[in-house]
Amino acid sequence: VDLDPQASATSGFGIPREEVATSAYEVLLGAAAAAEAVRATALPAVHVLPASRDLLGAEVELVPMLQRELQLRRALRALRDAYEYLLVDCPPSLGLLTINALCAADSVLVPVQCEYYAMEGLSSLLDTIRLIQDGLNSGLEVEGVVLTMFDARNSLAHQVCADVRAHFPGRVFRTVIPRNVRLSEAPSHGLPGVLYDRSSKGARAYLELAQEILAGGKPVDVGLRGTIFDEHDGNR
Repeated sequence: VDLDPQASATSGFGIPREEVATSAYEVLLGAAAAAEAVRATALPAVHVLPASRDLLGAEVELVPMLQRELQLRRALRALRDAYEYLLVDCPPSLGLLTINALCAADSVLVPVQCEYYAMEGLSSLLDTIRLIQDGLNSGLEVEGVVLTMFDARNSLAHQVCADVRAHFPGRVFRTVIPRNVRLSEAPSHGLPGVLYDRSSKGARAYLELAQEILAGGKPVDVGLRGTIFDEHDGNR
């Protein structure tokens, strides 16, 4: 479910933004059923409920609605039995779209870029999650924190990794996603990284992350001994 007005997840699966007739916008506001908006992708097991730029106005249009925070939960209820997993891609802000996603979710996977300011954003997000747990979705859990865009040459990236693990023990996944040229190229070809170049270090890291999540359901905090791929020398 692409809930980000930038629609990066939509275009990244090869669905042109301009060809989206029914999107998460209509679904969120109750103008269309979720099943009507779902689109097939190049991965047979993956369908996408696409986003559109109309979502930019959804924040304003949701304000006068009763129980506006629960619109997405209601809309996705009909899809829960049709899929093994429902993944919601959120915008990079803590507005009503993200709150709707948190109210609809069972758990939250938090990507954190390995840069200094990402730490501040993580703290704000976890504060919001606690508020959602207290008032709107008591069953919401933090699935784990994923460290992304890691550059092994940058000492600050190593420090951010260490700080995140120290501040959130037991919540950080072992797998670290590296900066990777092939991952950066994939969206321009309308393909997810695992289809564009499955052998790339970035794609391999995401596959390993998926295996880690499926294997235990919870992250294992092992300090900086987790898998870190260096795209320059191929070392692990």
